[in-house]
Amino acid sequence: MDSGVEVGMTLNYVIDSSCSKYKDSKAIGMAMEEPLTYGEFYECILALAVKLSGEGVKKGDHIAILGENSHNWGIAYLAIVRLGAVAVPILPDLPESDVHHIINEMQVKVLFTTQKQIEKIYELRREITGPVITLDDFDADFGVVKVITFSGYLDAALSDFRNSAEIPEFPQVEEDDLASILYTSGTSGYSKAVMLSHKNLTSNAYSASGLMDIQPGSVWLSILPMSHTYEFTCGFMLPLLCGARIAYAGKTPTPAILQKLCAHEKPFAIFAVPLVLEKIYKKRVLPQIEKSKLLTLICKTGVGRRFVYKKIGRKLITFFGGNLQLMGVGGAALNPEVEKFLYEAHFPYLIGYGTTESAPLIAGGPAGDRSITIGSTGKAIPGVEIKIVDANPETKIGEITVCGANVMQGYYEDEENTQAVLSSDGWLSTGDLGYFDEGKNLHVCGRSKNVIVLANGENVYPEAIEHKINTYAWVVESLVVENQEKLEAWVYPDYEFIDEQTVGISRSDRRAYMENLLDAMRLELNDQVSRSSRLAKIFERREPFIKTATHKIKRYLYLGHALLG
Repeated sequence: MDSGVEVGMTLNYVIDSSCSKYKDSKAIGMAMEEPLTYGEFYECILALAVKLSGEGVKKGDHIAILGENSHNWGIAYLAIVRLGAVAVPILPDLPESDVHHIINEMQVKVLFTTQKQIEKIYELRREITGPVITLDDFDADFGVVKVITFSGYLDAALSDFRNSAEIPEFPQVEEDDLASILYTSGTSGYSKAVMLSHKNLTSNAYSASGLMDIQPGSVWLSILPMSHTYEFTCGFMLPLLCGARIAYAGKTPTPAILQKLCAHEKPFAIFAVPLVLEKIYKKRVLPQIEKSKLLTLICKTGVGRRFVYKKIGRKLITFFGGNLQLMGVGGAALNPEVEKFLYEAHFPYLIGYGTTESAPLIAGGPAGDRSITIGSTGKAIPGVEIKIVDANPETKIGEITVCGANVMQGYYEDEENTQAVLSSDGWLSTGDLGYFDEGKNLHVCGRSKNVIVLANGENVYPEAIEHKINTYAWVVESLVVENQEKLEAWVYPDYEFIDEQTVGISRSDRRAYMENLLDAMRLELNDQVSRSSRLAKIFERREPFIKTATHKIKRYLYLGHALLG
């Protein structure tokens, strides 16, 4: 079957190669369900591409995907790029106004969506010229939006494809052709449309494949949104490149659901944001130690602590199905205390650092390299060059800049912002601050925009203080801000923990308990940080902070002190 001659660095070439090599192997599906084989997956992609072509989809057209993870999401994406069209993945947790903006700006021709997302497009139907197809087969029969179910659409496509005597001819797709436009959900308040080519995405997947030995047939449990480059490259293209099988969680993985899925699938790899591991550490690891006087005593020595941590580490691997060999951690900074536990527990974690603009991986691993220091993101990945520019002579901290085949083409129709971050010779300014240690490990200190410069000229990195605050068992998340030349912190407590500790006491006593906790924390923290990083006050926040898709707080919403009240 002629699927068009493709260049080696296109997404189409990767899929052609894998589906030919692993044709009868299991490829992709929902967790705890029978997956599609690579051969079946390939046939669905080609059939859907032919069907979309019949709808008038041409090379360069923008096709949006607004939905939760599924194998159907993957089929839709790969059918879009097969035609040389541009996939526009939209994060499922974006509000309706952002969805409207993206669909309008992109002039979307066809939309793939789900029941959970359908209400966001009620006012937009006239803006989408082609069909609206529901990936979860939701049939909106109340007339607001006319939809086509994915199964029905694909069945028709497969029937036509199998009965056609003609060999399909697809447009020539080159490695520098645009594959995807992704809207960042950054912390700076302005969402930019990042243009990523086929080569940007495939080069990053190829580089990632060299970080550890990945066997065909290994199971990858997917829990992060595919509409984010982190999961798309590392949790979708990478396993497909290596002949692995992807299983989608299909729902928000609470610890109980995660344990059930892992017991069934026994995954080799999972990619997660730090929040997942931090919750496990605070909810399952610390309580085990703190409830036992003996374990608390043993953990007071380094040898004892490592012995206990290794035992807990083995239990954690059992929790994740017993076969886990890669827990990829990225999207935000991992708390150093949690990482220290993972390291001493011999838990198979690997930290990665990247940006949407770099498709996304910049540094990480390689697996098994014992020279990687705790607190770092490991080495620059193969094929990516990193330079620290404008470094402070004393601290060696400067802006992280990157060059490689993974660096974006630019921001869509935004030359000003493109030129601000992308040099003429291909170097990307990430906006992140960091430094290299003697072992060539990259340490990321935080966003340059987040640095608090005090009146005496000293730089304070709020993320470092927040990490210390977040180690407290009763804290969910925190934010450090400057107010009139003083540092203050806002803390969103774990109210389940507070409730357990204050059962049966009056409201006023509960408030006093909370104030005492905050004040005691402030005194303890101020003994652990430099004079310039000491906190004048810590306040209780009664609702979670608004966050990005990778659970980073959108700081720009909380810059003014009044906004926090």
